[in-house]
Amino acid sequence: MKAKVIIKLKDTILDPQGLTIHHALETLGYKNIESLRSGKFFEIELNVEDKEKAVEIVDEICKKLLANPVTEEYQFTIE
Repeated sequence: MKAKVIIKLKDTILDPQGLTIHHALETLGYKNIESLRSGKFFEIELNVEDKEKAVEIVDEICKKLLANPVTEEYQFTIE
């Protein structure tokens, strides 16, 4: 099974990288972009057969290592 994980800063946290990219795009002529936020993406290959077990493992990985629960939120899908 494969997990696809997206981690982003919480909406209440300032995203300086996203602001920098947004500004750079504006200077390149892309004036119609209202806002932009950056994040992280991970693909995790799992050697398990049970989807519930895969969800449990990936959720634990996100909580323990990939995401900072104070400043970030995450979501994932299992395929």
